Amino acid sequence: MNCPRCDHDVIKTIAKSPVGEVWEVYCCQKCWYSWRSTETPRILAKFLLDDAKIAAMQTIPPVPPLKK
Repeated sequence: MNCPRCDHDVIKTIAKSPVGEVWEVYCCQKCWYSWRSTETPRILAKFLLDDAKIAAMQTIPPVPPLKK
């Protein structure tokens, strides 16, 4: 299985339905896109990622510590 957003092939199952084997939630280990097995992911072309776009992304700044 490949990621529908970046076409990377390292996908991890992060959750399974608690009753029966009805659905699973997958997460791409490269772009962090997640989706459920019962969905058909439809990614708009402007949101597709490749290695160059991922490398150029900004990092999310850390949350500062709480003041006491």
